[in-house]
This record gives sequence, C-alpha cells and structure tokens, in this order.
Amino acid sequence: MLLELAVGDAYGAGFEYASPQLIEACNDLSGYVQHPKHKIKPGSYTDDTQMSLAIAESIVSREPWTAEVLANSFVTAFKRDPREGYAGSFYDFLLEIRDGDEFLAKIQPTSDKSGAAMRAAPIGVFPTIEKVIEAATIQAAITHNTPHGINAAISAALMPHYFIYNLGQKKNLGKFLESHVSGEWSKPWMGEVKSKGWMSVRAAITAIEKNNSMSELLKNCINYTGDVDTVAAIALAAGSCSEEITQDLPVHLIGNLENGTYGRDYIIELDKRLMSLVIF
Repeated sequence: MLLELAVGDAYGAGFEYASPQLIEACNDLSGYVQHPKHKIKPGSYTDDTQMSLAIAESIVSREPWTAEVLANSFVTAFKRDPREGYAGSFYDFLLEIRDGDEFLAKIQPTSDKSGAAMRAAPIGVFPTIEKVIEAATIQAAITHNTPHGINAAISAALMPHYFIYNLGQKKNLGKFLESHVSGEWSKPWMGEVKSKGWMSVRAAITAIEKNNSMSELLKNCINYTGDVDTVAAIALAAGSCSEEITQDLPVHLIGNLENGTYGRDYIIELDKRLMSLVIF
C-alpha cells in the first residue's frame, strides 16, 4: 500500500496543476517527470507520502491513537526529513514549531482541502469499519476539522479497507462509501481536480471503478489535471489492495523512487509491518 502510494505521489508530482499539453505529451509512465515550475527532483515524493508514513508509523507503534501522538508523529516525520510539496503556509508552520504540543496549540484546524484525506490510507488496515471511521476522524480533526475535511479522510481510509477485507466488488466502491459517509461518492468525477479533499477522493474512486490495472489507474489519475499527485496517492493506495486490479506498476517507477533514509527501502519495510496488522 505505502509503496504504491509513494509511486503515485512521486509520479503525480511532476504533473500537479500542469498544463493538459504537458500531460498529454508525457503521461506515458516512461519515467518520472520534472515539473515545469517546482524544484522537486523527479522520483521524489511529497507531503502526501511523508504524512502517510507518519500515520503508518503511529499505527505500527501501537501507541494510543490520540491527537497528541499523531501531531508529534507529523512533526517528527517532517523535522527528520524536511521537503517541499507542502502548502507554503503549512511548510513554514512546520519549520517554526518544535513538537506535537506546539503543533496542536497553534494550528488552525479549519481546512477542507485534501491534507487529511491524502494521509488516511494506512488507517484502512484497522479491522472494522467503525474503527476506521473513528481513527480517520481523530487524525483528520487535527488539521481539517470540517465536515468536508473529515468525510473525505474517512472515505480515503475506507477505500483500502474495503479491498483489504473483501467487502465487495470495486464497481460498488462508491455505493459502499455512501452507506457509511455523507457525500456523493458514487457520482462519476469528470474534469480538473481542485484542492478540496472530497474532489481528490471522488476522482480516485471513479478511476478505481473504471480501471483494471495499476498502470492504467495511474495514467487515468494524471489525466484529470489539477491536484493529480493526491488523486494518484489515494487511488494507488486503495488499488494496491484490490484483487480485481492487476498489479503492474512499471518496475522502473518503483526502482527510481527516491531511496534515501526514508525512501523506497524504508517504505517497503514499513509497508510489511503495516500490512502484517491486518486481521481477518
């Protein structure tokens, strides 16, 4: 799950809010692409993956699932490996604060953008729908304590849960989500994906329901245009857990994913630890 999420994020980072012309010319999975404006090196992941790693680390640590523990994990993940990709104001905020307590004291948790949804996928390993909803709500409320922010995060967490625990066919994913979370999750998404969290989640759901392989899923996510790295991160995390989706991500995208201290090898090992917690 985490490896695929990171590949989707890193690949999508080269196309985030880029022109349709660039996407049409370069979205062929032949390699990572240098963004025309951002300085992020091709193959590097962004905040979507870094915050997902923080969530996964909190899960495997078995620490209490509290705002204090999670906020400290967010800060720790950033401080040990500062990187671009965060919204400018949030990046500056993370640079200035010292720890989770200061994070909680100073954060304004009123966003309805995609930050809480983009990091929610690891929560899908929890064994029940109720536990996923509870855990996703707690982590979302730290930064996105709004109805849309929380509902998007819950849906993003329930997507991999649905596939991990074989709760239904992928064509019914949106309907399943609508039975547990307020939102038009089964309504097909079309066009550009803007910054709201529910937009990225709906686009990811539509892409999963339409595609039967990870390679086509990734290309479809990028073709939307807009906030495509987040769409790809959410979709590929869930798609990696589906028995109906062929796991055919190009080996060169996996091999060329960044591999520093918290890069590919670290992600693969953490992924194993996370998925070992799945209980049937």
